Amino acid sequence: MGSGTRMVDKVKFLPALHAVVPSTSTPKWVSLKAYNHLTVLVSFKNATTVTGSAIGLSQATAVAGTSAKTLAFTKMRALIDDATSVTLTETAVVSNTFTTDATNSKTGYYIIEVDADDLDLANGFDCVRASTGDGTAATIEVTYILSGPRFGGGPADFTSPVAD
Repeated sequence: MGSGTRMVDKVKFLPALHAVVPSTSTPKWVSLKAYNHLTVLVSFKNATTVTGSAIGLSQATAVAGTSAKTLAFTKMRALIDDATSVTLTETAVVSNTFTTDATNSKTGYYIIEVDADDLDLANGFDCVRASTGDGTAATIEVTYILSGPRFGGGPADFTSPVAD
């Protein structure tokens, strides 16, 4: 049994999209039925002649993407050039999407926070997916961090977030 101070004892990490130049790439859907919060971590590594990738969120009634529709969000946190800084900047999001940085040879990441209550729960929406638009010369990776489990127990008891 863990000490309770380790992150693996408190949260569920889930690779949603392994490092790829986004082109028809689709991150996994994840269910928030058993979790109160989702942190979406989108990291990038740019080469040269970069075009950014449009990032958005969708919600659905099942992890198969049933009845998918846009999940509204108005802010994210960004760290552009993580080689020289560790400071996240809160940034406004317009029309529920933003485009990753297109500066040659930069690396960084974005964080989007989603509370389960942000979803259209009244109509049965409890699943979320980040979306990545096609890009050029930029590698994108998406990781989900689920927290606030709704049921007791340790990490071995965490409900699978990729099952309905």
